[in-house]
Amino acid sequence: MKPNPRRPLLQALTILAGAIIIAGCSEPVAQGGPAPMPEVSVVTLAAAPVSLTTELPGRISAFMVSEVRPQVGGIVKKRLFTEGSDVKAGETLYEIDPATYQASHDSAKAALAKAEANLKVARLTAARYKELVKIDAVSKQDNDGAVAELLQAQADVASARAALDMAAINLGYTRVTAPISGRIGQSSITPGALVSASQSDALAKIQQLDPLYVDVTQSSVELLRLRRALDSGSLSSSEEARANVRLILEDGTPYQHAGELQFSDVTVDPGTGMVRLRAVFPNPDHQLLPGMYVRAVLEEGMRAQAVLVPQQGVTRDSKGNATALLVDAEGKVQARVLTATRTIGDKWLVDAGIEPGERVIVEGVQKVRPGISVKAVELTAAVQPTAG
Repeated sequence: MKPNPRRPLLQALTILAGAIIIAGCSEPVAQGGPAPMPEVSVVTLAAAPVSLTTELPGRISAFMVSEVRPQVGGIVKKRLFTEGSDVKAGETLYEIDPATYQASHDSAKAALAKAEANLKVARLTAARYKELVKIDAVSKQDNDGAVAELLQAQADVASARAALDMAAINLGYTRVTAPISGRIGQSSITPGALVSASQSDALAKIQQLDPLYVDVTQSSVELLRLRRALDSGSLSSSEEARANVRLILEDGTPYQHAGELQFSDVTVDPGTGMVRLRAVFPNPDHQLLPGMYVRAVLEEGMRAQAVLVPQQGVTRDSKGNATALLVDAEGKVQARVLTATRTIGDKWLVDAGIEPGERVIVEGVQKVRPGISVKAVELTAAVQPTAG
């Protein structure tokens, strides 16, 4: 008898049907327990003193600027400096042809000598007449005439001496000197050029580069906020601390020398609403140049009990308000609206909405919602304050 090829298949189906029947008669198997509690990372906040600063845009300007101009006219014979070099006050920069001024000086000198000679004669004549009039040897009129001639001779001497002084001054002006010490720029004329005392163009410009001024602007709104904070006592400051200024250069690197705040303007620009501040900085290496853009960091003061919240724990709602999720003492999530005024490093400075000792969620925010229980894991022991 030949074997039936379908028998193995039928046996397998019979076994499978029996297994299904047995499974249906058995007790149902549990399909998992309760969902696990979400885990989040939190930071426990602590209050600590923080030094507050303000970063303001500014421009560098020279400490002193002087335009070199001729005070007499003539042909420039020599230029005695190198463009871009440092010059000292009183150093001769240009020589103007002194020939005509030397001649005027010599003429004035001779006129003074002549006037002094006439004065000598007039003085002797007046002395003689003074004695003769006592014995009626000359008339009083002649004596008065001799006295008048003496006075006129004295006036002639004074006039001649003044003319000589003026001639000497003009002769000295043929040597154009540096009015201040500093770095001199490009010369606008060359030897052989004709200059005049009334010309509008300067021969060159000298700028004192050490020290330098940094002019910055601050909004009147920020100035009022700072004064209110100082008056209320939430911010403490000293004149010495507020006078310190630091610089950040155009490439983002800090300037190695600290500056000092000189003054704050007494008026607000009506067009921009800004107040101008001026600080002075040492510049021994001439690293800073006039016209350079910088950012000045001014010290505002010290907040004794500042609360700093990590930036990753703060978000903004649809209205732009700063919000954060906290874990309360019962392990439940709470939503808070914060008053975050500024960033200090990688943290927000919070004025209201949160208290020291509370735990803010910094990781796992997307996994939770207000009201649910969570497992809080401390990320750091406390928020370490930083100056900013």
